[in-house]
Amino acid sequence: MDRTVLIKMLHDGEGRRKKPYTDTVGKLTIGVGRNLADNGLRDSEIDFMLNNDIDAVVSDLDKRLPWWRTLSPNRQLVLADMCFNLGIVKLLGFVNTLKYMQNGDFVRAAAGMKASLWARQVKGRADKLIAMMEKG
Repeated sequence: MDRTVLIKMLHDGEGRRKKPYTDTVGKLTIGVGRNLADNGLRDSEIDFMLNNDIDAVVSDLDKRLPWWRTLSPNRQLVLADMCFNLGIVKLLGFVNTLKYMQNGDFVRAAAGMKASLWARQVKGRADKLIAMMEKG
């Protein structure tokens, strides 16, 4: 079988979508006819997407908050986790908290994190990140 020909045939028949859609029989689908409802994702695909998403988070942090690399490894993890969860635009909304982080005032940074809507929404996750911010 010629795999290249099959790929073209599948593209022609299924189309190619970057975002999930409902197919003609009501199944949540993505890519080139991947039936997410019945087939989901393989572990290797999940890991691939996760690593791509982490690369995008690191790139966003490097571009928008270049000082983040000067923080301790645990505090870098906090910012990366928050950026992954919130996206860079919403993370940048933590104006005072980020300023405290940049200036090394980690007690106030942690307090700002704790006082946020984000902390109320993600609860235990926020508690863990707040502790990491305080302790370094």
